[in-house]
Formats: sequence, structure tokens, C-alpha cells
Amino acid sequence: MLPLPPIDEHANPEFRDAASCAQWLGQLQLTNLHQAHEVLRTQLNEFNRCAIPGLERLHTLELLRETVSSVQADYAKKLIAKKLPLSENEYAMFVAITELWQDMSNGYQRCLQAHLTGDAQLASFGALLCQRCLLHIGLQIFEHQRNGYEFDGRLYRQLHAIYLLSEEKGWQLTEVGDDLSDRATTCSATYVKTLLACHASRAELPRQQLQILDRWLTLWSPSVTVEQKFIAGPDGAPPLAIDLDSTLGLQALRLASPSEHVRYLAMAALSKMLRVKIILLQQGQSPQHLELGTGCSSADCVTLLTSLHQCWCEEPIDRKAARRNAVQCAQMCYGMDGCFAYIANKPFKQPDKISALDTLSRKQIMAFGHVLTKPEQSHDLSGLGFVRETWQMENESVFGARLLREQGAAERIGHNQLIALRPDDADIFMLASVRWINVTLSGQLQAGVRYLPGVPQAVAMKATGINLTVSNQFVAALLLPEVPALKSPASLIIPRDWYKPERVVEIVQADKGKFQARLGISVEKGLDYERVSFIDI
Repeated sequence: MLPLPPIDEHANPEFRDAASCAQWLGQLQLTNLHQAHEVLRTQLNEFNRCAIPGLERLHTLELLRETVSSVQADYAKKLIAKKLPLSENEYAMFVAITELWQDMSNGYQRCLQAHLTGDAQLASFGALLCQRCLLHIGLQIFEHQRNGYEFDGRLYRQLHAIYLLSEEKGWQLTEVGDDLSDRATTCSATYVKTLLACHASRAELPRQQLQILDRWLTLWSPSVTVEQKFIAGPDGAPPLAIDLDSTLGLQALRLASPSEHVRYLAMAALSKMLRVKIILLQQGQSPQHLELGTGCSSADCVTLLTSLHQCWCEEPIDRKAARRNAVQCAQMCYGMDGCFAYIANKPFKQPDKISALDTLSRKQIMAFGHVLTKPEQSHDLSGLGFVRETWQMENESVFGARLLREQGAAERIGHNQLIALRPDDADIFMLASVRWINVTLSGQLQAGVRYLPGVPQAVAMKATGINLTVSNQFVAALLLPEVPALKSPASLIIPRDWYKPERVVEIVQADKGKFQARLGISVEKGLDYERVSFIDI
């Protein structure tokens, strides 16, 4: 446990016991969410610094939980899908949310200290106090991961210390009530839920899936036991390891060195349950029937369950392509307009206003098959507002890279956003999608990107026909040619929500004329783009 703020005789909260707290909560105005959140933080902080009998403190904290959880949930919605790094106001909200969870944790830890020092009135509440401490430390960790901000190892160390205490006292499997979830839980289940959630590639999961995962883990975590010894089963999933004397979360078994501080999460039962749910979904059973809720379609559930099984229950496999340390920089630009501009070396303009093929160009193509001269002028794209930043490439493979942004850049980036990247040793920009992104403890932006196959070509595209649901003006698009070595057919990168199956489009290529195509299937959908198949017509 971390040191708690000292008792302060000058602390003066609006309530000092459960009765006065109930009266105060009845008068608390929740219409102004920001103000309500600030009032809760201030009063809980004052309350924690008061000298109050342990049992009365516990009853008061239990009374506060519902209101705190409700206000926290509503306040956190303001940060949904925000790009990183957060703005100054957004970051202040994020800090306020984590600090309120810490205040709740501090209150329960003060009760736990009173219990450990012999408070007779708290004698029967040891398991509940440990569970509440684990819960609120875990909620701080969740907020960091949900918002893409790294946290230092103190939170993990605090989490491990509380769980170890529950083990030493024999409380880890003692059921305690939880009015907010209407089900009993244990210290072990709460600890496992936090560990598994952190190990589920959370940086790559959109917020909706994180919320689904949180609900699922509430149901599943009791089935995962924490063992002091590892016994290999014949067919079961390998266990995951956790070092209670470390500042780390779960590790693959091969990375853990056996010691008295190491524990093992037995994953066989959860592995079997996940595989059964996947099979039943594929056979046509509904997510609701399988206790998966209503917020995810059958196909999306299968995808998420498969991903979770790979993270938790399968031995790590070698990457499809080896990654190499890349000690070099790369230029990065963002969004459809920015990517188009740097790939074409000019901003997008309507082809009917400035012809893509002037008379001279057409004559050269007819005679030689390509344009011999490039009459367009060079453009200062940065001066025209198209952002280009320098990033450090930390490692790279043919499929993607991990990058660290140099200090001083200010562009905000989102999960699954379209980018174009040009390493210093390359002459052309490659298209990529942001697979994960976070802010390091030093305040730098770190991202993992996945390359989109093929050398991109900047094209202009417009819909044709009647009864159009989009403008008949040209829009910027990017064409990715077929890559036979990767078995990747040609595709188009188009603005998000522009796609319609079977839509006929006219595509104008620089120096190559124009052609018509029919859009096929949507291959993937990102934050600001969609990748679709097409056929020439």
C-alpha cells in the first residue's frame, strides 16, 4: 500500500458519518456534471483526512459508491474517442477521474489499516476492504489504459500488495457483496479481472469493445484461479504468470522466473469456455443466449472472443515477418487530404477546374505511353496547412512499425486513423493505419502502425448515375495496386461513409486518363477512411 495522507485536525468535510452523508447526497446537485465531480473530489478528500471511527468510515464510503460511480461514468463519456494527446481541458478531466478513484481507494485503505491495527468493529470486514481496495486501484489502471496514457509501476505494485495481503490473511476467495453489480465477488476475481483486462491488448481495442470486455470479465474472472505453483496440464491452455514483487502485469510463462513471489493464472477453464462460445456463435446461437449481451453482433463477438483467446490462452507465435530495430526517422502526414497531398505532391483540386491531362500531356501519352514533362509547379505543402511531422522509428517489419514522435509536434492522432509514412531511406510515402497509440510517461506520443499493401497512387473519384446519396463532385482518393506476393487485390482508400456497394465511380489518375469502376466489398473501416475493393467496367 502507498502512504496515505496524514490525518488533519483542520479537515472539515460536509459529512462525518453515514447519516450526514446520506443527507448531503440528497442535496447534491448533479445537473452540472463538472461541478458535481469537483464537489465530490473536494469532500471525499476532506473526509479522508478526518479522524473518524473505522466502521463509520466504511459505512460512509459504501454509501458514496453509487453516486461516485455514476458521476465518474458520465464524466468519462466526455473522453470517448478523443484523439491523443488529450487537450489541456481533456487531460484535466482525465486526471480528475483517476484522482477520484484514488480518493475512494485511500478511504478504503484507511479502513484496512484500522482493521490491521486491531479495530474490533472492523474484524469481520477484512475481505471486503481488500476487495474494495483492489477494485478502485483497478479502476485507476483502467482509466489510464482506456484513455491511452501510460502509468508508472506504483499502481501495479499497490495492486499486488493488496492481493498478497488477502492471500496471507486467507481472504482471497471469501465472497463479499457488491450492491452495484448485484452479485457476490472475491478479492481473487477482482484481481484477475484487472490483470486480464490489462493483458488483452487494450491499446488496440476501441472503447465500445473495452466496455464489452469489462462486462464479460465481471462474469468470467471467478473461473480463473490464482495458483502458487504451476502444474502443466495435458491439453489445457498455458498459465499466465504474475510477479507480486514487480511493477508489471501478466507475462507469458516463458518470461517468468519461478520464485515465492510468482503466481500463475490457470487459464484452462476460461480457454474452454471461450472456444465453446465461439463454436456456438458460429452455429447460429445469439450473443444474448450465451450471456454476451446485446452490444455486439455475432460476427463481432466471434472476432473479439478469438482475439481474447489468442491474448490469454495461446502461446505467443512468431510474427509473420521479423521486426528489426530501425534507428532512423520518418516523415508522417495525416488524413485523406494530407496523405493525398504528399503522395501527389500537390493539394487535391477538382479535375474539371484544372485538367489532369492537358493537351501536351495527352499527346505525350499517345506517342510515348507516359508524360515526358511535369509542368505542375512544386508546392509548399506545409505552408498550405498540410501537417508533416518527424517521428523516430523504433522497429519495423514489412507489415508495420512502432514509432515515437519527436518532441514539439502538436497533431492529435486517433485509433485507426489514416496516415502516410516515408522513412528517411525511402523515396515514396506508404499508407498505414494507426493500430494503437498511447502517451508515454515522458509525455511523448508512441504509436504502432500497420502498413496498407501497395504503392499508393493519388486519384480523383466521383460517383456516377442517378439518385446519388453523395455529391457528384470529385473527392480525393488513393488507389492501392494489386500485390501478388501478399495475395492482396487492388483496392481504393476512400473517405469514411462515402462507400455504397455496387456504386459506379469515375476515377481520374494523374497522367493516365480515367476509367470507371464498380465498388465491391468494404475491406476495412477506419476512423477517417474506408478501404474497398473494386472492379473495372
